[in-house]
Amino acid sequence: MLDLIRDAPFGQLVRYITGNRVFLYLEEQPDFECPNCFTDDPNQEKQDRFPPDPSSIITEDRQDEDKEFQEPVEPTEPVDDTSNTSEANPTQPRGDFPIDVEKVQTSSSNTSTKAKEFRRTASAASNLQRQRTLPYTNERLAEEEIEALDRAQSLPIVPTKTADGIILADWYTTDDPANPQNWSQAKKAWTAFLIDLYTFVVYASSSIYISSSLLIMERFGVQEFKASLGLALYVLGYGLGPLVFAPLSEVPQYGRNIPYITTFAIFTILALPTSLVDNLGGLLVLRFLLGLFGSPCLANGGASMGDMYSLLYLPYSVAMWVSAAFAGPALGPLLSGYAVYAENWRWSQWEILWMAAPVFLLFFFFLPETHPSNILLRRAARLRKTSGNPKIRSQTEIDRQGLKLRAVIVDAIVKPLEIMIKDPAIMFVNIYTALTYGIYYSFFEVFPLVYPVMYGFNVGETGTVFICIIVGCFIAMAIYFSYLHWYVVPDVLKNGLRAQEFRLRPALICCFGPTIGLFLFGWTARESIHWIVSVIGITIYATTVYIVMQCIFTYVPMSYPQYAASLFAGNDFFRSLFAFGSVLFSRSMYINLGVGKGISLLGGLSVMGIIGMWLLYIYGAKLRAKSKFAI
Repeated sequence: MLDLIRDAPFGQLVRYITGNRVFLYLEEQPDFECPNCFTDDPNQEKQDRFPPDPSSIITEDRQDEDKEFQEPVEPTEPVDDTSNTSEANPTQPRGDFPIDVEKVQTSSSNTSTKAKEFRRTASAASNLQRQRTLPYTNERLAEEEIEALDRAQSLPIVPTKTADGIILADWYTTDDPANPQNWSQAKKAWTAFLIDLYTFVVYASSSIYISSSLLIMERFGVQEFKASLGLALYVLGYGLGPLVFAPLSEVPQYGRNIPYITTFAIFTILALPTSLVDNLGGLLVLRFLLGLFGSPCLANGGASMGDMYSLLYLPYSVAMWVSAAFAGPALGPLLSGYAVYAENWRWSQWEILWMAAPVFLLFFFFLPETHPSNILLRRAARLRKTSGNPKIRSQTEIDRQGLKLRAVIVDAIVKPLEIMIKDPAIMFVNIYTALTYGIYYSFFEVFPLVYPVMYGFNVGETGTVFICIIVGCFIAMAIYFSYLHWYVVPDVLKNGLRAQEFRLRPALICCFGPTIGLFLFGWTARESIHWIVSVIGITIYATTVYIVMQCIFTYVPMSYPQYAASLFAGNDFFRSLFAFGSVLFSRSMYINLGVGKGISLLGGLSVMGIIGMWLLYIYGAKLRAKSKFAI
C-alpha cells in the first residue's frame, strides 16, 4: 500500500515538496548498495545485490555481450500459413518467428540459442519494447513468453553500456516489482478499475445532460437545436482533446499520470461552475471545456492497459475499458432522468461533480504511474545521484534527445490525417466507426420521439430504455471473452500470431447485426407493436457493434503499431466530430422523415460496414503490402 501511495500523484507531490525525504525509493534507502555495473570503477568488486539466488546468475558470456549496445529486433510480418505444419509439430507455431515451448521451459544453462539471444537483448530493448518497437509480432510474443518464465527465476539484468560509455538504466531483475508487467494481479486490477471508473464518469457526463434538455429550453427560452448543443459541444470537446493529450502521455518526462491528474482536476473543478451558471452561453462553453479536459481517458486508457498486461491477455483489459466507455453514455440519462424533474435542471450537472470528485480523490491518492519509460527515467536520475556517475541514462533520454514537445504534438495531429488519406484501410475504419458512433448518439434524440410520444413513457422511464444498451454490452462481453478464452488464446499459444486479418473474423458475422438491429427498431417503433420489440432491435445493435469495434481496435494497432496512439486519437476525433453533427441534425431528420424512414436511412448507410469489413478481410494483406505505414 505504501508503494501504491508513493507512486500516485499524492506521493510524488509530497516527495517534491519535501525534497524527496519521504516515501523513499530503493535507491534512496540508507543501506542501498549500488550495483557495480552502474559505476566506472574497474577495480570495484562485483556486487550483485539482485537476486540472492546464486544459481540464477547470468553467465559471463552474456555479461560480455551485454556491454555492447544491442539494436532492437526488427519486427517482421507474421504469415497466416494454413498448411498442416503445426499438426506435425505442435510446438512449431505458424508465423515468421516460432515459439518453441519446450526450449523456452528449459533452465537458463540449457536455454536455446534463440532464447539466449532474446535475453541478451532484453536489457537494451526492454523499455523500447514497452514503447512497442517489438509490437504485435511473434518476436514480441516470444519475448514475453521468455520474460514470463524468467520472472520465476529472478534473473539479474546487466545494464547495457554503449560505445561512448553511457550506461542504460534498466530493470534490476526479470521480476523487478517496479516493472508494471510484474505487478501483482491485484495491483493491476485496481489500477485498471480506476481507469475504467474514470472513463465511465467522463462518458456518462456527456449524456447525463439529456434529461435536462426540456427544462433548459423552458429556463432559457430556446428551441431544441440550441438546447442540444450542451451534448454536442461536450462530444466535440472530448474529440479534440486526445489530439493534444494522447501524445503528451507518450513523453516519458510526463508519463500517464500527469496528463491524467491535471486534466481530471480541471474537469472536476469545472463541474462546479457548470452546475451554478445561469446563462446558456456560459453553460455551453463550460460543457465544451468539460469534454475537452475529460478526454485523456479516451486515448490513453488503452495505453495504460498495454503498460501492465502482456500481449496475450491485453484484449481482456482493453475490452473492460471499452465497456466502461460504451456503457457510460447509456447510463447517463438513467442517472439523471428522475432527479432533474424532482429537483431542477441543474441536478444533472451536480451529479457530474458528485461522480467526478470521489474518483479524482482515488486517482490522486492511489493511481500508480504505469509508463515504463517514465519509471526508468526517474530511476536513472536516482542512480546518478546515488552512484555519482553522470553517464547513467535511460533509453528514452537518448532517443528523445533534441526532440521538442511541439514537434511530437504536431506529428500526432498530422500523421493520422496523412495515413487516412493514403491508406484505404484506415479511411474505412475511421468512416465506419464514425458512422456507428454517430448512430449511437442519435439515439439520444430519437428515443424522446418514440417512447414518450408513442408509449407514454415519462423522462425517467425513457432513461431506463437505455439499459438495453448495457444488456447488449454484457451479452457482447460474454461472447467476446468466450471467443478469446476458448479460441484465440489457445490458437496463439499453439500457432503463434497469425496475420492481422485473423482478428477480424468475429466482425464478419457481427457486421450484419447493426443493420438488422436498426431496421428492427425503426419499423417496430409504433403504437401497434409492443415497445419491447424495438428495444430488442437496439440490443442487437449494441451487442454486434461492441464486438465489431473490439475487432477493429485490435486490427489497427497490429497493423500500424508505431502509429497506434496517433491513429486512435485521430479515430476518436473523427468519431466525435460525426457524433457532434449527429446530435444536431438527427432530431430534424427524424421529425421530417419520420422515425422509420430516418432509422432506415442510417441502416442503409451501415450496409457499407458489411461490404467494407469483408473487403478488408479479403484484401487487407494486399493493402498492407502496398502501405508504407503498415507492417
